[in-house]
Amino acid sequence: MSRLYDKPEVILAEFVNPGALFKAAGQLRDAGYTNFDCHSPFPIHGMDDAMGLQRSPIGWIAGLLALLGCSAGLALQWWTMAVDYPLVISGKPYFAFQAYVPVTFALGVISAAFASLFGMLIINRLPQLHHPLFRSDNFAKVTDEGFFISVPSDDAKYERSKTRAFLETLGGKNIEVLRDDD
Repeated sequence: MSRLYDKPEVILAEFVNPGALFKAAGQLRDAGYTNFDCHSPFPIHGMDDAMGLQRSPIGWIAGLLALLGCSAGLALQWWTMAVDYPLVISGKPYFAFQAYVPVTFALGVISAAFASLFGMLIINRLPQLHHPLFRSDNFAKVTDEGFFISVPSDDAKYERSKTRAFLETLGGKNIEVLRDDD
């Protein structure tokens, strides 16, 4: 079945408490679903493992860009003081690296901060101004007292009737099929 021209849709199921949500996430993962999300008003310890998620690459991205920022800061200072405009200051050599540590450190920290911010936005596909979940009145409870699992139609195992029935067997209540009907 080709979904190339289908409008995206999401099945949303509500669970009674964090324990039920955690258990359902593990069972959904074990059933072969890979592209689903759990929504809760607070973080639930161990949920990443229950969903089968891998570690975020943000740490590697931030570390790499921090090293790049440090290198760029040090290279700029070396170029300006030792090559482009060499000055002997207080009898020190042209490249007295100890004086360059604060700027090098600051550029490393700033580079890592921007890499973390923009990496997180890109990886999480934010800002997302529209999503089928926004059409659900029931989903508004997620910020206070609701525990939800959403399964989008681009999951490899997604079939509307089977996925809906499976979520019901996991204890899902108020199950909705939300379409993106622009």
